[in-house]
Amino acid sequence: MSSTKRITVTEAVWADLSGMKEPGMTFSELIETMIEREKKLRLVEDIRRLQEGEELVEIPLQVFARDGLKD
Repeated sequence: MSSTKRITVTEAVWADLSGMKEPGMTFSELIETMIEREKKLRLVEDIRRLQEGEELVEIPLQVFARDGLKD
């Protein structure tokens, strides 16, 4: 579903966004790209935090095969 919403930004933010936009790209597409990058960055940060803070345990593949979760 598509709808038009207005987002208030300062002139400086508008200028920065305009400078980041590729030719022919809409602001919606730019924001979508920025959201995906942020999601990926947060995932990487979460994984790093887990790796640094917890001892990870390897799960043998046989467990998955036995439960019907084969590759």
